[in-house]
Amino acid sequence: MSETKSEPPIRPRTRDAILQSLRAGVVPRRGLEHIQVGRVQEVGALLSDIERVADGGTALRLVIGEYGSGKTFFLHLVRSIALEKRLVCLHADLTPDRRLQASGGQARALYAELMRNLSTRSRPDGGALAGLVERFVTRALSEAGERACSPSEVIEERLAELSEEVGGYDFAQVIDAYWRGHDSGNEELKADAVRWLRGEYSTRTEARQALGVRTIIDDETIYEHLKLMARFAVLAGYEGLLVVIDEMVNLYKLASGRARNANYERLLVILNDALQGQTRGLGFLFAGTPEFLSDPRRGLYSYEALQSRLGENSFATGGLVDFSGPVLRLASLTPEELFVLLRNLRHVQASGDPERYLLPDEGLEAFLSHCNEVIGESYFRTPRSIVRSFVSLLAVLEQNPGADWRSLVGEARIEPDREADAPAPGEPGADDDDLETFRL
Repeated sequence: MSETKSEPPIRPRTRDAILQSLRAGVVPRRGLEHIQVGRVQEVGALLSDIERVADGGTALRLVIGEYGSGKTFFLHLVRSIALEKRLVCLHADLTPDRRLQASGGQARALYAELMRNLSTRSRPDGGALAGLVERFVTRALSEAGERACSPSEVIEERLAELSEEVGGYDFAQVIDAYWRGHDSGNEELKADAVRWLRGEYSTRTEARQALGVRTIIDDETIYEHLKLMARFAVLAGYEGLLVVIDEMVNLYKLASGRARNANYERLLVILNDALQGQTRGLGFLFAGTPEFLSDPRRGLYSYEALQSRLGENSFATGGLVDFSGPVLRLASLTPEELFVLLRNLRHVQASGDPERYLLPDEGLEAFLSHCNEVIGESYFRTPRSIVRSFVSLLAVLEQNPGADWRSLVGEARIEPDREADAPAPGEPGADDDDLETFRL
């Protein structure tokens, strides 16, 4: 970004959110535009996917990068673009209790988390499911007024196309129940409908008593209901649905080979549908590490059908790139881009006022040189630890006006990422249950 005095100041709330998040090693929920650098081609490739989904098509990408390389930041950036393009976005992290395929409720738990995090442009921080259903009802009421017919008739017509899909009949019945609650002022019925859509009913009996439907969203049907939700989002006036799932490495860390293969098989079904255009207005964005993709024993390449579909272009060598395939590897930040990132962070810390910069460009160069001496050239491949250290440096300079940045830079400790050095599953010292992650 350009650092000029003509730029509007950065709001204190945004400034604090960015600095506090980065110092803790997590991605800020707001203000990404102030610190984004590089990866123009990768962003352009995902923008094309978003436009394809908005045009009624399908898309699927596997974003692959090392721990601390900026995968989660990249996902948040793409999600913010999708929201601006009027897509509905779902996002969640995989954990030991949340998977794509399971028999003990872990897949339903993933679906429930996705629904809790459902976001729209007006509600980018999640919790927008009820608003999505309300928007559908409001549009139906408006159309009923234009056609001089009953809202129930319009809703029934709009939901008819959903009834033809797997699980669509009960999905439509639940939306109709929400409308009846809206029309009669029955808030409990509306809440029951939203609860069903979130996948929070654990028994069919409970769902039948509350809503009169005979099915619930369970481990076996989450993908079908994601497809239904994509169709419903379009009926509600949005352009499509983007599903963003991070920490796919947790599938790689599953101790059971049978459980891994079951999840990889579910991923294969989703991939085949995307490649063949079997769904409409639905995109998937998965993120994981290189080991998750290419490890021949436990990674996706251990599943032959996935390996054949995810194989990368053999002609893209010697600096040539191909962003048309399903696998998108995040390129390392160049030293120049990392310098720009530090400039952006300095600008944010000063609330957008160059007069308040705590150290000059010479200090940025000295800091990067120190990083290179401490941890070598890999410092720009996994920038998270560098960013955390630099934000901490700015905090000390801000609170100690008389401190000399030269001496502080020389004493800066750059701690390597714990995940980057962690042993792989099955190796001595590995702990498959220790999946806590801190990401830039």
